[in-house]
Amino acid sequence: MKYALIGCGRISPNHIEAARNNRLDFVAMCDVVPANMQEKADKFGLQAVRRYTDYRELLKKEKPDLVAIATESGKHAAIALDCIAAGCHVIIEKPIALSIADADAIIEAGERAGVVVCANHQNRFNKSVQYMRKALEEGRFGKLSHGAAHIRWNRGKSYYDQAPWRGTWAQDGGCLMNQCIHNIDLLRWFMGDDVDEVMAYTDQLEHPYLEAEDLGMALVKFSNGSYGLIEGTTNVYPRNLEETLYIFGEQGTAKAAGASDNIIEEWRFADGLDDPDSVKRQFSENPPNVYGFGHTPLYADVIDAIENRRAPLVDARAGKRALELVLAIYKSAAEHRPVKLPLTECSTMDFVGRFDK
Repeated sequence: MKYALIGCGRISPNHIEAARNNRLDFVAMCDVVPANMQEKADKFGLQAVRRYTDYRELLKKEKPDLVAIATESGKHAAIALDCIAAGCHVIIEKPIALSIADADAIIEAGERAGVVVCANHQNRFNKSVQYMRKALEEGRFGKLSHGAAHIRWNRGKSYYDQAPWRGTWAQDGGCLMNQCIHNIDLLRWFMGDDVDEVMAYTDQLEHPYLEAEDLGMALVKFSNGSYGLIEGTTNVYPRNLEETLYIFGEQGTAKAAGASDNIIEEWRFADGLDDPDSVKRQFSENPPNVYGFGHTPLYADVIDAIENRRAPLVDARAGKRALELVLAIYKSAAEHRPVKLPLTECSTMDFVGRFDK
């Protein structure tokens, strides 16, 4: 299967390793900054991989089967639509887009073209998350009460200086859209996907050089009667603290924690089907960074989906749901009111000037 990577920045090593681990035929990479490609070629021994600064030229000349899109967020949708039009299957880094309209366009184009479209929410493939999800699908939690997603991280000025698009409404959004959307995706996935209403606050407390928020707090009412709490920030001193996911039900309590929901810290179930200490040992990992080990199994799932003509575990509609919840939080905070879902239209560009002093 011919594979190409568009965007060779911060997250690209995870995609390169996942492609190699899944033995894809890595034919080409693209970046508007040639030095980014040279760096990855040197680091990973990719001198034979052809390089492009124009992804359209790559699509035309290489005709890849599968393309991963790892550019700045604001360009995800346009590139994805061009890849789909070229007949390529696509893996789109989070978020899938920055507007409901663009997410809908990706979904429609993918379905019309009959290609696999995956939103890159790799934390769904954490061993801890997978085991928690298995317990949920087996009904072990009983009736869900509420869940909580906490993302307590740090991002300083040096991080934003590396890429001027970060923290802008046109190309990124704030901490909820960039750093927190993985855990927001997990919360929605676990609590039943369908959301009735969101109430939220967002603020910019420690990053005055950004356009968007560095703190977000939200209360989510799910359609099944359960609730969700979201706390996301990049203001934690002096470094990343944790990313945690709590799920509470009438018959079970579970907590995934660590740098990125990669460790099971609590495992309490009325059915007593497994030993909590054994579960904690067996289904916990210690990844070297917050990106975890999920890219390789996500790629494996996409390859299997292509070969067996099925939807991937994290399809374009799942990507839209994560995006929609972040946009609903932004809208609630900006308009100082509860916001009903589904959103028919909303974009990060609706919030330009939100934190102008």
